[in-house]
Amino acid sequence: MSSYVEILLGDREKVNLISRHHWFIVVSAIVLEIVIILILIALTITVWIFPPDFALLIGTIGTILLLLRLNTLLQDVLDWMNHQLIITNHRLNQISGILNKNITDSSIAKVTDVKMEISALGRLFNYGDIEILTASEFGVNIFRRIEEPINFKTAILNAKEDLLQEERNPQHIDDIFDLFASLDHLREMRLLPELEYTQKKADLLARL
Repeated sequence: MSSYVEILLGDREKVNLISRHHWFIVVSAIVLEIVIILILIALTITVWIFPPDFALLIGTIGTILLLLRLNTLLQDVLDWMNHQLIITNHRLNQISGILNKNITDSSIAKVTDVKMEISALGRLFNYGDIEILTASEFGVNIFRRIEEPINFKTAILNAKEDLLQEERNPQHIDDIFDLFASLDHLREMRLLPELEYTQKKADLLARL
């Protein structure tokens, strides 16, 4: 997990899953660029080896076009690598951008349903589309060609269930442990009778 992701986490928030779009996305974006780059390489080499008239000009233009295409290809790959979908116990985060980051948060608590669609090719290469229905004003979030879609859907549903469980039992386990420490301190200071200490400790254990 990157340090940038850790900065986004709130108190008592933990990452359940980090995912991204399937590599098909970046391949479909760069396949034409790769073909063009290979053609430019072949033409540039041919011009430099068998120089026609204006060979220097043609070779220079070919080299510049080749570098521009390589830059575009690298940009597409970096965009794909830096586009992350992060499921925490409270939120679904989308992070994109290489230097300038674009972050979108969706509350897990507002998720009402999660739909998944996997094509025959998606089953073969383990990708699919996830549609998340929420109670927010936007209503629906659709994520195309997500890698390992079953794990993605399961992580969202598990986070939703954990939140519902916390609502049914609002006393957080960390708070209970803090109360244990406080009781021990009061007993050591002789401010809490042993019988009362035992009763309160039993009450706290019952909450776990």
